[in-house]
Amino acid sequence: MLSKIINSIPLHKKGLIYISFCALLWSSGGLFIKVLSLDAYQISFYRSLIAAVTILIISVFNKTNLKFEFNLISVLCSLMYSFILVLFVVATKLTTAANAIFLQFTAPIYLLLLEPVFLKTKFDRKNLTALIFCIAGMSLFFFGKLDLTSIKGNLTAIGSGISFALFTLFLKWKKQIHKSESTIIYIIVGNLLVCILCLPMVYDKLIVEFSQAMILIYMGVFQIGISYIIFNEGVKYISATESMIIAMLEAILNPIWVFIGVGEVPTVYSIAGSVVILLTIVWRNLFIKPVEKIRIVD
Repeated sequence: MLSKIINSIPLHKKGLIYISFCALLWSSGGLFIKVLSLDAYQISFYRSLIAAVTILIISVFNKTNLKFEFNLISVLCSLMYSFILVLFVVATKLTTAANAIFLQFTAPIYLLLLEPVFLKTKFDRKNLTALIFCIAGMSLFFFGKLDLTSIKGNLTAIGSGISFALFTLFLKWKKQIHKSESTIIYIIVGNLLVCILCLPMVYDKLIVEFSQAMILIYMGVFQIGISYIIFNEGVKYISATESMIIAMLEAILNPIWVFIGVGEVPTVYSIAGSVVILLTIVWRNLFIKPVEKIRIVD
């Protein structure tokens, strides 16, 4: 019954629904990171371990090609993905959820500058305008009452955004230059790298409570694991530009769930910076040339 309903949905609308659902799952991460009394490395270790197992099982069941190409770009691709996950959790623990998610979402701006250098795409002057506005928005996060912990959190979130941009760049490199068809293996390896990176910090505190284990299972299976499988399917039917704009739902919903769950309120400056970054990225993507709207088919 469910498969009939899904098959009856037009492909483009199906893609929009898939990506929107993924954004909803991703947005729940900030709340659970705040709720869990575990440290950032414990959360990262268990979430990624569970996500890697989940994606691996589903991929094997679907007979997905899981061959890992051992070269520099492949290793960097998985490594940057692992940095995204760890740095975002650390940033969310150190600063507000709004700061962490919006500073991570500056990734598309860095990508606009990196692509012409590494992928030989044409540099557009709109990119420079977008970068200036984005930096202006980012600077607002460092106004108001800030302690050293918040500043570290903001800088870590920016590091997560840079890692996000580099991951996307290397993924495009694999597809366009190396002609790689399957990217799921790099996500699996990236999650396993998170476990390796975090193990020295958590090896003596691996025991967690039942309620904590349930949250970690949800985060690993659904928030990271199954959501990537769904996203991988959704981007087949819509453009990369559309997927990027829809994914912005995560940045909007994340702070809302945290506010509802733990009452965390971002500063006025952070809200203003978030609006500037959001509008800048949406503006840049809405005015992108049709030939630049690349469909990523996996």
